[in-house]
Amino acid sequence: MTTAAIDTSVVVALADEHDKWHAHALSLRDAILAAGLQQVYFDCVINEALGVVGRRAEEQRRSEQFSRLLDGLLALIPAEAITWISGAGERLFSEILALCRQHQGKLNYHDALMALTCRELDVDVIVSFDGDFDAIPWLARVRDPADVGRVGGAS
Repeated sequence: MTTAAIDTSVVVALADEHDKWHAHALSLRDAILAAGLQQVYFDCVINEALGVVGRRAEEQRRSEQFSRLLDGLLALIPAEAITWISGAGERLFSEILALCRQHQGKLNYHDALMALTCRELDVDVIVSFDGDFDAIPWLARVRDPADVGRVGGAS
């Protein structure tokens, strides 16, 4: 079975119906489920998603919706579905910095940590609206429902 790491951009779009990518993310999620891809959610994605959702709610003057957005996020990704990788940051620190440097800052710390962890866990697909991952040779980025078919599914 193909395993796909789900990036922050997709998680935020799924959790927030006001996100410009919300409908697209729902279609993408449906295609992933239909194809039978196993999904993995890293703790650093939850970290980033909480920050984005909170900041966005405040900027859009809808802070009163934060608890509902948080509940939606937790319904989407319950604690038992999270793969905890942030602790690997210490062990992978020099590799993370090297990857960030190699990509001239286009790849941030969490994205580099995710990419390296995907390599270690034999996860070769990342579901993301961010092009940052396109330059990572061991990852195939899925951004559209049509992309799901090219990365496989149950094998």
